[in-house]
Amino acid sequence: MSDWGPVLVAVVLFVLLSPGLLIQIPGHNRVVEFGSFNTSGASIFIHSIIYFILIAIFLLAIKFHVYFES
Repeated sequence: MSDWGPVLVAVVLFVLLSPGLLIQIPGHNRVVEFGSFNTSGASIFIHSIIYFILIAIFLLAIKFHVYFES
């Protein structure tokens, strides 16, 4: 049995927290912009910190696991 929980959480969070895809914090004109498909250095930094916090919560505090049998 292999644990696919960390991989699943990392991929989903990476896609959802890509700057400019769903949201961008901080935006170019506002604090939060939705679906702008633009990015900046500040938004990459903020999104990476949010990514790190969420992945730490899901993997260390909640201990999210998904097992697949082969």
